[in-house]
Amino acid sequence: MSMGEYCKLEIFIPETHLEPLQRALQEVDAGHIGNYDCCLSYSRVTGCWRPLEGASPYLGDVGEISREPELKVEVTVRTERMDETIAAVKRIHPYEEPVINAIPLLRTSF
Repeated sequence: MSMGEYCKLEIFIPETHLEPLQRALQEVDAGHIGNYDCCLSYSRVTGCWRPLEGASPYLGDVGEISREPELKVEVTVRTERMDETIAAVKRIHPYEEPVINAIPLLRTSF
């Protein structure tokens, strides 16, 4: 089954990195919908994690559960540019293991 023409990326990132993320997404034309570009949405969430031995966490301490405010950013991307877009996000992302989910879209309104 084909993934379709578009997918949605969910990116979890500290609020301090929203503007660099927006610039990185713009550089690869993510969020381009018809006659609009730079389209994305974000919401505040709380992330939880526990760094394990050998980790080098951006926030938190090895062996301890962390709870921190984050943003969940959602952006529509052409499937053919998904790998390029994920690479651009990883270049600016501060986390050792960034959470970036690629979700195929079966249908869009555009």
